Amino acid sequence: MSDNNNKTNQNFDDQTDSELQQHLQRILTDLQLDDAPAGGAVVVYQDGKCIAQASIGLARANLSWSPDTLSLNFSTGKGVLATLVHVLVAQQLLAYDEPIASYWPAFAAQHKGDITLRHVMSHQANLFSIQSIDADSEELLDWQLMLSKVAAMSVTAPEDAELYDSAYSALVYGWVLGGVIEAVTELSLAEALRHYLTEPLGIADSCYFGVPASKVDQVAMLAKNFAGSNEDSSQLGNRRHKPTIKADSAETLKTYANLPSYGCWQQHTLANKKTANTIQGDEQNNLTILDTAHINGLYFNTSKLNLRNYKAALIPANKQPIDYYQRETLQAAIPAANGVASAQALAIIYAMLANGGQWQGRTLIDSATFEALAKPQVTGLDAVMPSNMDWRLGYHRLLSICADTQASFGHIGYNGSVAWCDPARQLSFAFIHNFDTTMLNDVRQFALTEAVFDLLDNKILAP
Repeated sequence: MSDNNNKTNQNFDDQTDSELQQHLQRILTDLQLDDAPAGGAVVVYQDGKCIAQASIGLARANLSWSPDTLSLNFSTGKGVLATLVHVLVAQQLLAYDEPIASYWPAFAAQHKGDITLRHVMSHQANLFSIQSIDADSEELLDWQLMLSKVAAMSVTAPEDAELYDSAYSALVYGWVLGGVIEAVTELSLAEALRHYLTEPLGIADSCYFGVPASKVDQVAMLAKNFAGSNEDSSQLGNRRHKPTIKADSAETLKTYANLPSYGCWQQHTLANKKTANTIQGDEQNNLTILDTAHINGLYFNTSKLNLRNYKAALIPANKQPIDYYQRETLQAAIPAANGVASAQALAIIYAMLANGGQWQGRTLIDSATFEALAKPQVTGLDAVMPSNMDWRLGYHRLLSICADTQASFGHIGYNGSVAWCDPARQLSFAFIHNFDTTMLNDVRQFALTEAVFDLLDNKILAP
């Protein structure tokens, strides 16, 4: 697929950039593991320039992955939505501490009149429970209906609320921000996204909340829905299964052991007595083999997962699963969960953020607004996500344990896609894919993120 609005084909004149790309391509190829033909794409920008991009596998039966391939990225799209809000704040159409109801009067129902953008974007508004809204899977696709239901909803404290500083709003968040965006711009969410963010960045044809009908057949699908199949593409995605969870093969374990971050992971595992005590036999004192569960556990502590809160945030009360890959769902707007974009588009959005709100001589976000959005709002445990997320305004801390990333932020998706920026290094990164995984049972986003820092910070590529 080609994007006419986006100059994605970069010339890598600098030898270091070429070497970085070669290393990244090798790592991404290795991380395909035994999940072929599925694959993905990764793009890295620094100082406003694309310094590396890599891709592997098939996005659809007749489409190879590339940095321009459109993909369903689940909550990674929340970072896009938040960035749009910040552009509107920079243009003084919104303010973080103004009650949302002052822009959207219907939102004041059920004692929500004092809730601000800051509350919602740092996940402190107690508007996290999709189960508090009476809506079936079909109704979730109806944008105007969901806006009315969200405006009328009540706040819901998470279970064991005293233990948490935030409660991640996995679905409701998108309708709240989308509603206020439409109220102040007098545009549809799709029009506002295009006008204020994606057109200025040159990515208007590769970033959506609600995919145009003409683009649906270009969105990556799960490989189990197209491998060896001659089905009409409009029907792909109709089969709904839980993500595949399987034991690591010997080849997978060998691949992990050859990753740049493996030594770091071993050190952290040994230092974590709780993790070490779960390892059996001689490995407890001499950790030489780390599998997917152990590595993922370094980033997400599932022992702290409150399953009731997690389900309340992600699973509608009627328990009918949403098939996010179905054509009707891709064309609908569920902006907290069904953002569709290319790796190139996400990397450019975060490249603008990595440069403090500047892009190619244009200011999208002024310095005061950028300082506000990048500042952590909470530091304690989240009620839904099994981690301290250190929520900024619409972003969380970068999930890295092997590099100094205090200034970094971004957003992950349910499937383990991710996009982030590091303003201290003027660095941005995006990884998207169609592997049949979740963020809690995969390590690719962590391995790729840590590899980029290792390759750049440790000057492995230096002459």
